[in-house]
This record gives sequence, structure tokens and C-alpha cells, in this order.
Amino acid sequence: MKEYKNEQEFLKDYDASIFEKPSVTTDIVVFSVSESKEDNYRKLTSKKISVLLVKRDTFPFKDKWCLPGGFIKMDETTDESSKRILEHETNIKELYLEQLYTFSDLNRDPRTRVLSVSYVALVDQSKYSEISEKARWFDLYVDINENTYSFTLCSKEDKLTFVLEKQEDKFITIKNNDLAFDHPEVIGLGLQRIKNKIEYTDIAFSLMPKYFTLGELQQVYEVILGKKLLDPAFRRIISHKVKKTNKVKTGVGHRPSVLYQFKK
Repeated sequence: MKEYKNEQEFLKDYDASIFEKPSVTTDIVVFSVSESKEDNYRKLTSKKISVLLVKRDTFPFKDKWCLPGGFIKMDETTDESSKRILEHETNIKELYLEQLYTFSDLNRDPRTRVLSVSYVALVDQSKYSEISEKARWFDLYVDINENTYSFTLCSKEDKLTFVLEKQEDKFITIKNNDLAFDHPEVIGLGLQRIKNKIEYTDIAFSLMPKYFTLGELQQVYEVILGKKLLDPAFRRIISHKVKKTNKVKTGVGHRPSVLYQFKK
């Protein structure tokens, strides 16, 4: 074996082709909270958690729904790639993304060996109303039976289903005919991440408009956590995170409600 005097000399002779190279992609799971109109105009508008999907127009998985994603270029970081891909595929930009997990199962992509660095984000859907034609928001419903998670994703035109099994710190796909790649597992892990973080961080406020009622904020917490919260306990928990304004919300069929805003 040749001995080198310094690193520059070593790198000059170095042949990177001796190693196999997997491809690397980024996949982005974007969650929001959508509103559902109530028949009783005196009730608060109910809220549902939503996830953003795009329809594939090429093989593999042509015409299947998937998360926004794509291959990383040689001259960009995974952070830069995820933002570029998200804007290209959905028309959403200037969005804070948090790295979620690296998915590396050997057969996750039928084309070749592909690793995926996934990202997760929470957004106020009303700020991104003009998404691209191939992107669509799907309302997300989860039925949990011990370690089995049955997901249903619904838009006006489509209904998608998949079943995951929780195994320690990850999910395994048990049934999936509707989503491309291993994206059910990305969605499952992303949803778990935001549930874990909502109680000790301020991520819920990225879903809120500038001014909101405490009832609206509580609904966002409840729909993400998947459980009902007691009003007095919730207000104690978030009291140091919000500040009262001199504005009120009117015209919603009940007594005007005081509006609050996030205390940064």
C-alpha cells in the first residue's frame, strides 16, 4: 500500500468509484388543521388535522399519492433540497422544516438503493391557499387499537387507507394500497413527533392566525393530541404563551369572544 506524506497527496490519488453509492432523497410531511362547518351556527367550527400530498405523474407508483419529495442535488444540503422540492411540487415556500428521520430500508424504492431524509412541518393552511394543481390537502383520521394504527385520508375526490404497527420508536406498514413508497410510515412518525412536541414547545402557534380565541387554540391542541382537554387546565398550561388583545371575534352566532395572540 502506498504511503502518503500528507492529506492533499492522498486525496489526489483517491478513487471514490470503488465504493457503491446509494441515492438520497428528501420527503416532507406537512401537517395543517382544517375547519369543518357545523350545522349549529352557535358552535365553534370544528377542526381536523390534514396532511399535504401530491399525485405522482411518472413511474414507479404512477398516479399514486405520495408526500412531496425528490432527489438531492450534489451541490445542496438536505435542508436546501427539502425547501426547493417543496416549493417546486406544492408552491409552498418560506416554511420552517424540522428534520424527522432517515428512512433506509433496503427495498423502500423499486428503482435502486435510496435513502430518504424526511422532514416535518406544521403550517396555517390559510396562508398557503394557492398550492399547485397536483397537490391536495387530505383530512387525516386515525383509529388506534393497542399498537395498530388504522389511517384514513380523505379529500373531496379521494379516500386513502393504510395500517401501521407501532414497534418501539418506529412504524411498520401492515397494509397499504394507496400511497407510494414507505410514505405511510413517514406520516405515522411525523404525526407522533408533533404530538410529542405540542405540549412542551410552541409549535401549535404555527397553525394559528395572528389573532385567535382560546377555544380555537384549544381545538388545535385537541385535534393533534386526539383527546378532549379540560378548559381550566388547558388555560393554565398556555397562559404564559398568549396575551390578551383589545380585539373581539364577532358574527359567529354566539357571544363575542376575546382574541389573543402568541406571546413571542
